[in-house]
Amino acid sequence: MMKKREMTIFGRFKSIRDAMMLSFSVLVVVAVLIFLLIAMNFTKKTIYENSRTSTSQLISQVNYDIDSYIDYMENISWVAASGSDLSRYLFNQEQTPEEKEAAKERILTQFTTILESRSDIYNVAAVADNGEALINSGADRLNKYVDVRQQSWYQAAIHSPTGIAVSSSHVQNAIAGSYHWVITLSRAIVNEQTGEREGVFFVDLNYSAISSLCSNTSIGSKGYIFILDEKGSMIYHPQQQLIYGGLKEERIEDILASKGDFLETEEGEDSKLYTMSKSEKTGWTVVGASYVTELMKNNRQAQMLYLLAAAGILIGVILISSFISSEITKPLRRLRDSMSLVEKGDFEQASVEITAENEIGSLSKSFNAMTQKIHALMEQNIYEQKQKRKSEMKALQAQINPHFLYNTLDSIIWMSEAGENDQVVLMTSALAKLLRQSISNDREQITVAEEIDYVRSYLTIQKMRYKDKLEYTIDVEERILDVWIIKFVLQPLVENAIYHGLKYKETKGNLDIRGYRRGNRVCLVVADDGAGMEESELEHILEKKEKKTKSNGVGVYNVQKRLQLYYGPEYGISYISRKGEGTVATVTIPLDGGKSNEETGR
Repeated sequence: MMKKREMTIFGRFKSIRDAMMLSFSVLVVVAVLIFLLIAMNFTKKTIYENSRTSTSQLISQVNYDIDSYIDYMENISWVAASGSDLSRYLFNQEQTPEEKEAAKERILTQFTTILESRSDIYNVAAVADNGEALINSGADRLNKYVDVRQQSWYQAAIHSPTGIAVSSSHVQNAIAGSYHWVITLSRAIVNEQTGEREGVFFVDLNYSAISSLCSNTSIGSKGYIFILDEKGSMIYHPQQQLIYGGLKEERIEDILASKGDFLETEEGEDSKLYTMSKSEKTGWTVVGASYVTELMKNNRQAQMLYLLAAAGILIGVILISSFISSEITKPLRRLRDSMSLVEKGDFEQASVEITAENEIGSLSKSFNAMTQKIHALMEQNIYEQKQKRKSEMKALQAQINPHFLYNTLDSIIWMSEAGENDQVVLMTSALAKLLRQSISNDREQITVAEEIDYVRSYLTIQKMRYKDKLEYTIDVEERILDVWIIKFVLQPLVENAIYHGLKYKETKGNLDIRGYRRGNRVCLVVADDGAGMEESELEHILEKKEKKTKSNGVGVYNVQKRLQLYYGPEYGISYISRKGEGTVATVTIPLDGGKSNEETGR
């Protein structure tokens, strides 16, 4: 036996169209997924780099704006501090009281002009080591509880290489009554007599000036900017109070230690990106703190667009692949449908339309040629089978007719010798009727009524032969009398019943012939109360090797063969028998008399 090969992957599909469509879809899905992974990864990196570059540009711009602002304030301080009046006044150089007072008025007027011209300046003042001081318009005084010379911004200017210093944010407490949050720009004043730095001119800048430069620049809804000096002190932070209160921390040490312009750190479930820009002028470091999730917001939008595009592509591919696979497999489906018609025996409609010159077209041509040849061979075979069946049936009839004639003539001779002339006439008439019915009709079928009439003539002869040893009854429903049946079906069964069932019975033998309808079938029953049969005999009664006797040269087998040859294997003869009790033979034929079988060429 041929070993069944394991089914392939595509062989598991019931439709080539489905297999092709799935193959196309899988290939496209794989290609789209690879493209998506590459494109999304590239886009993510690009957006991240662009976001970093954009943030860096913003921070650099803030740094530039702060430098410009400080540079402008340095120019103001230079104008105010470089005049000779301020130096002579502070260091008590040779001046009369009137000259000193006049110089003071000029200096204070200049301070007042600066204050009034700039809303972002709180204080303009000059202080010397000797205790002299000029503050704003002259009405303010130094805080007697604070040593101004010890202030960090004071010392920074004195010791600065350039003589200029910018402080971190602080509360200005050196001036009495002035406790503003400021950034102090201080410039050292040189005593012309000694050539030493013995005083400082300073401008207190409103903290909001620096704050506005930072807060006006947006780096996301959660991002912010802060400023560190060279030592890491916080010059500006939007949450300055939280920083000083220890409630908020920044990675200041990491920022100062970073050698690049970017530092990425983890903060909870998000990552924070620090972008730094250090000022060459002030030494300050402007830091932009942004969150990666915000920076990558455009990446999420891009990913969504990619996914939508991929979904659109996949839907399009599925539709297109469905159409293409349907078109490619359409000839195969036509071929399959034609094969189904051939399987059902419909050769007239089984021809396949040739729509292509490819392998499928070639296969369709071969199929059409094969179908036509098979159809022709089947038609020829059907014709030959019909002729063979007619020949067989005529041969069977020829076998049966001499048998009747032999037995009947034997009886006539016997009665003639006995001088029973009336019986001879009656039997001869019955025989003539039988022969006339047998040879005068070339039809394959007769009605049940004619078959019963034929059997009645036969039983008339047998009744005369066996006299009181044989009794028979015939009871057939009137509604089946017009049903068609092949000739010579019941007579061999009746003959079998007489010769094998009743002949050797010591008492009278009874033979009953009945006919009735059961559903779409007609049943004709021949029952006797004769010798009956053993079960082993019953099993072989319909076999071809059934033993022939001189009383029955044909046997039940020939009748069975004729019935099944004409009506089909589901019809024919069935037997029920018990030894010593009798035998019942039932013939079953279709109600339509086998017309459907005749139409299909059975």
